[in-house]
Amino acid sequence: AVQLAESGGGSAQAGGSLRLSCAASGFAPNSYSMGWFRRAPGKEREVVATTDSDSGTTYADSVKGRFTISKDNSQNTLYLQMNSLKPEDTAMYYCAARRRYCTYCSWNWGPGTQVTVSS
Repeated sequence: AVQLAESGGGSAQAGGSLRLSCAASGFAPNSYSMGWFRRAPGKEREVVATTDSDSGTTYADSVKGRFTISKDNSQNTLYLQMNSLKPEDTAMYYCAARRRYCTYCSWNWGPGTQVTVSS
């Protein structure tokens, strides 16, 4: 079974940095696309960044130039480096994985890690 476990959340000042990690298991590293999503209080969950071995990386406009998604296939671990943090980045951040080339497959989710940015 796919298992995802996030770590690295916490509190930061505006302008600061945090690095999130997601330890993945239950699938071969290149058989799944992976990504980071977030849900802020009172808002819908939104995609932050995704990575796929064929299509590369994508970012939400709100984080372009500030966040970087990366993956260590040898450890099957996904990262999100978050720089120049803003209060509006405050949210629960979720790691997700979805089988590639599978039209009807759903995302698998980790339990989430809280990020709080103060001004």
